[in-house]
Formats: sequence, structure tokens, C-alpha cells
Amino acid sequence: MSATAPRVLVIGAGTGGLCLAHGLRRAGIDVAVYERYRTRGEGLLGYRVGIGPTGSRALRECLPPELFDIYLATCARSPRWFNVITQRMRRTASFELRPDTHPVDTERSVARMTLRQVLLTGMEDTVHFDKTFTRYEQRDDGTVTAYFADGTSDTGDLLVAADGTHSAVRRQYLPHAVTRDAGTVNIATRIPLTPHTRSLLPEQLQRGISLIFGTGGIMGVLHVMDFKWDADGRLKPDVTPADAAVLSRWHGRAHDPTRDNINLVVWSTARRFPDDVMQRRGDDLVAVALDLTRSWHPHLRELLTRADPASALPIRVTTTEPVPPWKSTTVTLLGDAIHTMTPGRGVGANTALRDAALLCRQVRLAAAGEKTLVQAVADYEAAMLPYGFARVADSLNRSGTNGDDRLYKPVVGRLALLGARGYFGVTSRVPALRRRFVDDFYTYRGEED
Repeated sequence: MSATAPRVLVIGAGTGGLCLAHGLRRAGIDVAVYERYRTRGEGLLGYRVGIGPTGSRALRECLPPELFDIYLATCARSPRWFNVITQRMRRTASFELRPDTHPVDTERSVARMTLRQVLLTGMEDTVHFDKTFTRYEQRDDGTVTAYFADGTSDTGDLLVAADGTHSAVRRQYLPHAVTRDAGTVNIATRIPLTPHTRSLLPEQLQRGISLIFGTGGIMGVLHVMDFKWDADGRLKPDVTPADAAVLSRWHGRAHDPTRDNINLVVWSTARRFPDDVMQRRGDDLVAVALDLTRSWHPHLRELLTRADPASALPIRVTTTEPVPPWKSTTVTLLGDAIHTMTPGRGVGANTALRDAALLCRQVRLAAAGEKTLVQAVADYEAAMLPYGFARVADSLNRSGTNGDDRLYKPVVGRLALLGARGYFGVTSRVPALRRRFVDDFYTYRGEED
């Protein structure tokens, strides 16, 4: 295999891995993606992720223009407000967000399953399903061979781990890398958006992202996901002709069951949950969320009772310990495979997309003969590690994702709650602070460090 025409093997068909694969294919670089799920519709991928300017910029760089247009058309209605509310739905603060008239410089509401279908479009000959990675071997000629549980293998010039928090590639390549329990648990639910469930929320909550600062250390976040197609998959009457033309041509809609819904996530320190919460599912898990939110507004609690039981998902939040730089080789990592982040504001997805675009640029330079492939990997890792682990630290210290947060302390927690509400209240009322907050809302995802 030629050093100037590398073949790249990507383990994992998640957001970052598929974005990288598109970018490499556009550059004429041979790439194969291996995914453990059996089909393109498998996986609990239906929840919202906020794609900010960092992520949209990476997608625009890597995707073919027509596929980037599909990405934009498949986003749910963009949030117009970032709200902070109490558990009784009293509004502490509201920040008006940027309109979605610009293709990248805004916040996009994306369903994970829909984005997955977009990124799989046109990749039928590149993505191989039902392939569970087991190990790799680096050979004397500089190539690397990946082995799979079904007895097959493939050889390339570069192996990229895009296989998430529990990366099998990372376990072999960086056995000293540590992920740890962040000390919090989320219960994520999805509620069908109907005229009745919509009526339970005031307009500003319907049109925004709402962070719930509850008493007793019970937190929540609420998003309304309003798409351009109805419950039967037909385009809605108010869809623009341009979007209608794009969506009518996109065959990926046939694989996407995503419909209008309300995402409601409840979280707190892990000790507030039953010991067996990670084994609970369906109505039993929803009952846990209802028990935790007994003091919440009746409308929020009714939303929980109307959640699709099959959508209820417990998430034990994990984070990554920083890893010292290592000697670069023909194996590298991106996204959660190297820097797992606590959930919230899409920081993990946006950083994975940033990784993908950066690595794609470096591999293209190697393919053009401007540097060796190993040097390209080294240059990618030298930039990725600092910003990646900076994002890990940021995410751990935001909005109660760390189980040691003062919000969860028996006495200090009350003062911390008052302080948080006071901060948001003052910030939303002082024009200069409000403008800075909104600017930070878009830059937090880490384009500059």
C-alpha cells in the first residue's frame, strides 16, 4: 500500500466515524467503516443532540454539498430560547438565541437516529454492519489489520477508533486510559408531541431548550423536537419548497422512524436512584423518574406519564481521565473513544465532529505526499488531545453532571441552587452579560482554545 494513497479502516459508524469517512471519500481516499450493529436502524439513537457551529462547520467541510443540505433539512425546528426554570415551571431566565438563517453559526436540534441516517446516505458500499471488532495487529510493513468476531479481517494503512466510550481499540492500544463514573445518573424519556402534550408547555418552552433546576438536587432538561414531517412521515404543509425538494429526494427517510416528540431528561447524583436503576426499563423506569419528581409541576409529571415506555433509558454518566501524549503510530482515536464527556449541550458530538474534520485534513496532506501518514496522525493528536480533554473538564463542571457538585449536598445544596438561579436571573437581565452568555452558548463547543 502506497504511503501517498492510504487505506483507512474506521471502527464504529457513529457520528464522528461517518463524518470522517465522508471527508476521506470526497478526497478520493479509500475508506472502510465497520459497525457492530446488524442494521442501520439498530441502536438507542433517537434522542436530541445540539449541533453547534463547531459541529455544523465540520459537517459542511466533510459531507458532499447535497448531503449537507439534507442534514440542514432534517434538523428539527431550531430553538429560539435557552430557558432556566424551576421544578414548578417558574421561569428564572430566558435567553433569545440566534435565528437559524445561517447554515452553521447557530444551534441545530438534531435527532441522533435521523443524523445517523443522513450520514449513512451514499455509504452503502463503505459501511459494513454486524462486524464486532476484537483486535488489531500492526505489521512490519506499516500496515494494520483489524480482526472481527465473525472470523473476517481487513488490512489498511491507518486504523481509526471511533467505537465510543467502551472502545475495544482503546483497550488494546491505550490500556492505561481510564474512564470513570462521574457520579450522576440520567433517565431519558421521549414523549410523543401531540396537541395535548404541546398544550402542557408555554410557548417559550415549546420553542426552546429548558434547563430545570429543581429542589433537592433533582435536575432536568426539556427539548421539543418539531420536524418537517408528520406522524405518517408526510411532509408538513408549511415546509418550504426548497426543503420539500431536498427531503423528497432523500431515501434515508424510509429508514428513520423519528417523529415529533418532547425529550425530557431527569438526572441527579447516583445515590438518589435505586441500586438496580441501570437494569430497569419501560414503565418501571418511568416510575423511578416520577418518584424523584414528586414536587414538580403537574404538567411536567403528566409529560412523564405520557412517555413512550420503550424510549425510557437509564444512563450512568461517565467521563475520561486525561491521557498523557503517546508515540503516534498507524492507530489513532477520535470522539468518545479517547475523550468521553458527560452529556449536555452536545459537547461530545460536536467535539467528535471536530476531531473527524481535523483528522481528515491531516490524512489528505499525507495522501498528497506533503507528510508521512504517521506524521499526519501525530499532528492530529497534538491538536486533538489538548482541546479534547479541555472539553472533558468543561463538561464535567457544568450543570450538575458531576456527582460531587455542591447542588447535591444536603445543606450546601440549597445555597448552591439559590446561587445558580441567581446567576442566571441576573445574567438574563443585564444586556452585556446576556450578550456574553449567548455568545458563549455557541463557542462552548470548542472551536477555539
